[in-house]
Amino acid sequence: MADWDIKKLRILRTLQELGTVTATAEALHMTPSAVSQQLTGLAKSLGVTLLEAHGRRVRLTGAAHLVLRHADAVFAQLERADADLLGYLQGEAGTVRVGAFSTAVPALVVPAVQELRRTRPGLAVTVREAEAEAAYELLAEGSVDLALSLAAHAPTPRDPKFTRVELLADPLDVALPAGHPLAAEPGLRLADLAGEPWIFGSSGPWSHITTAACENAGFVPEQAHAAADWSAIWAMVAAGMGVALVPRMAMAGGLRAPGHGTGVALRVLHADQPRRHVVAAARRGSEGAPGLARVLAALRQAAAVQATAGRTGSDGGPVTFQFG
Repeated sequence: MADWDIKKLRILRTLQELGTVTATAEALHMTPSAVSQQLTGLAKSLGVTLLEAHGRRVRLTGAAHLVLRHADAVFAQLERADADLLGYLQGEAGTVRVGAFSTAVPALVVPAVQELRRTRPGLAVTVREAEAEAAYELLAEGSVDLALSLAAHAPTPRDPKFTRVELLADPLDVALPAGHPLAAEPGLRLADLAGEPWIFGSSGPWSHITTAACENAGFVPEQAHAAADWSAIWAMVAAGMGVALVPRMAMAGGLRAPGHGTGVALRVLHADQPRRHVVAAARRGSEGAPGLARVLAALRQAAAVQATAGRTGSDGGPVTFQFG
């Protein structure tokens, strides 16, 4: 029978994910020669060739991919075993580490933690703010137990290493200067703003989300200003420098910005409401841990409250925030 060494299998899986021996060594705090030795030993114990030369690099053989398909099942089972043991030893106690992007923290994570403090006081939740893509990376490396990310940066539902839970389709409303001619336009559509100067990030998920929403409405937005911080975007809109899409969750988190004189009109785009999709991800098998399951349930509850929270009246008119 082949010798399935868990430590060496983890090294092989990391090599599959990162692509090079050097990157694998850095991620696992090993030397490249140690990585090569471990994988040579694994190949010998399994009786198959795992790596083959590909130019100046190496690539996984078909046998290596077959081994990794079984390894994913083994790792998931080990996560379930850890979850069962944790439940036996700690019950409702323990610590769950959550990584979440900025607007998810006040809108989803904080309400979930407050509810858990009331109902499960023995369960501790530690929070680490991270960009949407970085939250998934923290999960993959084991630095957090649960990652809140955007669907575009989360593991796909088919990824065997992770369990993904859909939390919320977060609507994107449009922020205009309060005195803008379209601020009170009935039935405002995103396409009506095609000729406006836009404010959004120069790169990253918010740049992609804004441009994709506008392209779906039939135009490419002209980026007048680049900013990633919501307070900065809000202040520029209030100053009349452009328009911007604002996630509903940012408003739930109490977004306000300093400004003088003018305000911001926030409009719901009822006819073509763009959305961004918020998901939670955990390492497959670990979702059965009692603490993690409790946190997921609390996050679902917070997401349900957020989904029903209105930001405008039924007539879809603007909500204006005045600063200064």
